[in-house]
Amino acid sequence: MRLSDFILDNLEPILQAWEDFARTVETPLPTMDATGLRNHAEFMLRAVALDLRTAQTEQQQIDKSLGLAPIAAKETAAQSHALTRLVAGFSLDQLVSEYRALRSSVLRLWLAKGYASDDDHIVDMLRFNEAIDQALVESIAAYGQAVETTRKTVLGVLGHDLRTPLGAVTLGTDLLKQTEELGSRGKKIISQISTSVQSANQMVNDLLDLARCNLGTGIPVRPENTDLTAVCQTVVDEITIAHPEAQILFSDTGTITGRFDPARMAQVFSNLIGNAARHGSHQHPINVSLSRDGSTAIFCVLNHGEPIPSSALPSLFNPERRYSRFSEGVPGKASGLGLGLFIAAQIVEGHGGKIEVESTLEQGTIFRVSLPTHQ
Repeated sequence: MRLSDFILDNLEPILQAWEDFARTVETPLPTMDATGLRNHAEFMLRAVALDLRTAQTEQQQIDKSLGLAPIAAKETAAQSHALTRLVAGFSLDQLVSEYRALRSSVLRLWLAKGYASDDDHIVDMLRFNEAIDQALVESIAAYGQAVETTRKTVLGVLGHDLRTPLGAVTLGTDLLKQTEELGSRGKKIISQISTSVQSANQMVNDLLDLARCNLGTGIPVRPENTDLTAVCQTVVDEITIAHPEAQILFSDTGTITGRFDPARMAQVFSNLIGNAARHGSHQHPINVSLSRDGSTAIFCVLNHGEPIPSSALPSLFNPERRYSRFSEGVPGKASGLGLGLFIAAQIVEGHGGKIEVESTLEQGTIFRVSLPTHQ
């Protein structure tokens, strides 16, 4: 009996073997019934049987074994199965193990009948494995895409929903600051709470910006006529107050104006100068400069201290591969450097500019931002 005929004639024992294996998979959700455990398995088996009966060239078979078969116009049973398993709490490893069990069950039951005895049956086995490989690739791709979409959506919703309680805490601290009965100790505590809320609010804003990038909308940039020098000076003054231990030297070559988003550019300046203040050596000053080179504005931040490893530089602006082990005298401490740099790079890109970094022990670490003044 050809394998395609065997599959169609023995759907029930094959599905039962699939169900028995699926019951051994532990998930954090309640145990599913037989219908849930067999979800889409019959459709996949019928698709495999149809594939076995369909004439294919050698190249088509090779492509299928590599998961490179033509993409179906409609969602396949393997893709649907992956989504239902994700919702049911199956991990990717558990999903893959189901395909191993299905492959083993079909071949074991078929071989037990003594059918694999000629060249046609060897071809059937090869074709069967190729079809299972294609279904597995479809499931993995669908599972991964669903996980990524869920992650991006949750990130955006989380960032948005956190704004409300943080706004309430900010309003409350502002009102308490005006209360004279607090005394010096109470005012100090309120000031610390206010500072912490501001930091948390910035983290939420970063999360929202990251979510916008992940979801494809990008970080919004609204250019207007802007005095870039004044924006930079304001940021330098704020960070100097926040980090009195850091010596920040700002030099400029005169007023630089152009079409920029002042709030977003302040975000870029704050991130780069703030990183230098937090991660640089306090034994050396932080040099901040803003100059013009023709129709291009050049912003630079130079600080000394532990250099960024050369191997980390290519992915420094990538939030998923960021290097975040910067802390003077505390090797390996995670300081969070990375998400802010990614957002800064996205803002600069949104202005038609670019951001670069160089880092050596002798010359220090320098971030250089180039921005066109006429867009």
